[in-house]
Amino acid sequence: MLSQCENDAMSLLSHLDHAPRDPILGLTEAFNADDRADKVNLGVGVYQTEEGVVPLLDCVATVDQRIIAAAKPYGYLPIDGLKAYDRAVADLVLGDSVERDRVAVVQSLGGTGALKVAADFLQLVGPEATVLISDPSWENHRAIFTRAGFTVETYPYFDAATNGVDIEGMLSALLSAEAGTIVVLHACCHNPTGYDLTPDQWDRVLAVVAERGLVPLLDMAYQGFGHGLAADGAAVGKFARAGITCLISTSFSKTFSLYGERVGALTVVCADAEEAATALSQLKIVVRTTYSNPPTHGATVVATVLDDPELRQQWEGELAGMRERIQRMRVRLREGLKAATGVDLAHITTQNGMFSYSGLSKEQMIALRTEHAVYGLDSGRICVAALNERNLPTVIAAIGAVL
Repeated sequence: MLSQCENDAMSLLSHLDHAPRDPILGLTEAFNADDRADKVNLGVGVYQTEEGVVPLLDCVATVDQRIIAAAKPYGYLPIDGLKAYDRAVADLVLGDSVERDRVAVVQSLGGTGALKVAADFLQLVGPEATVLISDPSWENHRAIFTRAGFTVETYPYFDAATNGVDIEGMLSALLSAEAGTIVVLHACCHNPTGYDLTPDQWDRVLAVVAERGLVPLLDMAYQGFGHGLAADGAAVGKFARAGITCLISTSFSKTFSLYGERVGALTVVCADAEEAATALSQLKIVVRTTYSNPPTHGATVVATVLDDPELRQQWEGELAGMRERIQRMRVRLREGLKAATGVDLAHITTQNGMFSYSGLSKEQMIALRTEHAVYGLDSGRICVAALNERNLPTVIAAIGAVL
């Protein structure tokens, strides 16, 4: 016979529905369960080498050895993180665009953690605000802000007819937004489409954001994976110099290949030093009541590399190598598909970053998985960074079969 406590415990959870699988991580689970030898996973957003493995960057390995040799204990970091890391992030992200006393930075648990801290912080500032995300956007954008209590809507972004950005639709939606609306913008390497705004288009977006009194949050998880560190960070610099409050979430998962270390940051550009100090005090409360303080190792690695001229140069070279390999895979995929099918998917080589909106339908993506063991998202998004010379023939043949 069950005790009253056991009955209460069962009734407490019995009303819960089973949550749906994450569309990306769930896809990986299905891939792992597939026993076909020639299977290819183009779903998860992870950079892989030509050998099909996640790389350990040489600059990271060097710092790892230094940390091991120093044999220091792993004490708690401050709530806002490693000070050297926070300074290095501000320098990398903002350059000379704004005075540092106007900036509040907190180390976060990856880019996702930065967005979560931002969402909870913005709830303090404007709990009734609407959040606008691009259509389409990274799936977690909607989930994070919805669970923080916001109403989340979209602005037009991808135009399937032109295979590009619907800039006029985007601007129209922003012009119609109420003051205080939070607008989540992809600073570079748009996820999932790979289509980015041009410099002139960024100027137009910035003008509307400033005119309407909107709150920009720039998500920059891939700085350096598009055209280079400076070019990819240019939009952030524009917003920082404009004199408006803006938030920037960053991640070093991809650019340092530190996925499991969860190294990210939230940067807030404020009106003045007093406002920055107030913002930091509130950000620290959000952090303290969420995960208390961040981990040590990954932030130490990133800060050390960014502060050491020799290691910084080495990292930028390795980053360029990853970026150029992705670009080569785009060209090889486009050329291979044209040769095999006669169809020129030219948009593949005009997109930026790790991902490509292939243009394939949901039905075609399902057929890729079920009939050819090539895994991508139902939206048609594939991770170009997971392609290599060994799996490329399989992918080309599979896509050719479903076109």
